[in-house]
Amino acid sequence: MFKLEKIFRTAVQYHASDIFISTGVKPALRINGDIIKIEDHPPLTKKMAEEYLLEILSPEQKKKFEQSLDMDFSLDIETIARFRVNMFVQRKGISAAFRLIPEKVMTMDELGLPIQMKRATSFKNGLVIVTGPTGSGKTSTLASMINEINRNQKKHIITIEDPIEFVHQDNQSIIEQREVGTHTHTFQKALRASVRENPDVIMVGEMRDLETIQMAITAAETGHLVFATLHTMGCADSINRIIDSFPSNQQNQVRSQLAESLKAVFWQTLIKTKDEKGRVAGLEMMFCNNAIANMIRKGTTHQINSVIETSTKEGMQTMKKSLTDLLQAGLITEENALLNMPKEFEG
Repeated sequence: MFKLEKIFRTAVQYHASDIFISTGVKPALRINGDIIKIEDHPPLTKKMAEEYLLEILSPEQKKKFEQSLDMDFSLDIETIARFRVNMFVQRKGISAAFRLIPEKVMTMDELGLPIQMKRATSFKNGLVIVTGPTGSGKTSTLASMINEINRNQKKHIITIEDPIEFVHQDNQSIIEQREVGTHTHTFQKALRASVRENPDVIMVGEMRDLETIQMAITAAETGHLVFATLHTMGCADSINRIIDSFPSNQQNQVRSQLAESLKAVFWQTLIKTKDEKGRVAGLEMMFCNNAIANMIRKGTTHQINSVIETSTKEGMQTMKKSLTDLLQAGLITEENALLNMPKEFEG
């Protein structure tokens, strides 16, 4: 077994979300958002870090890592856990961040997601975006939505991920999971191929470049239901990020495309609970109605937050409302509510 086995088991025992193996410091875990060093472990020398990390790579991965100096991959350790890994070289030597992936795909109910989010799983087509900072639970939320479709609908689902995190088993649906670098060369290549593979649902792990964004919008326009993630802070900001990624001479056309194809945006962030024993999700929810579609088309996205605020009957919710509800329920502290409050609502 790997030299890292004891650290892997410790991480699982203490419900850590991440493990950090870094040359020059003690191994560390992220527990409820905080970095906790493993005090009874010595700081990792360059040689120790290399022994720990290179051991988990296959010969092909070692060759790739030597060439690229950073690499994303998944690691499945039987009887312990599955991990998403990013390995890289830094000033002091080799390092890696491991994200623990739960063995079971949790349902939307088990994650405590609001019931109105289930609406997004019943759309026939269009684009649904889950957004938020790194480590905010976007992948878990997206996996639970795919799981909801898989359990209740007869669909053909294709996921394109880098790397594959949650492993889905076919239920009512047929699910095909493709990993960038292993099963396909790029997100764009897989997306281009997917529209010829007759899917009902396409899940894109991350819209990280212009071509991927463009192809996801096109797939949503041509009758597919597309789920994707972005790294933004707010529903309106997600729309602006997509539009701003295009050259200025294409932005009017993209506004029109988005106004037609965008169905919903969910902005998620994880906040430490009042008892500091866990974290709870703050959620902003936007469903694209006629008013929001017109604002996207006309370039007046700064007005979208007002529509979200006044459209609770349509299932919408601002982050301010979500944080206020969590505070009033005694789940989070006032300090953490204010720390996560969007700038437009501060003061």
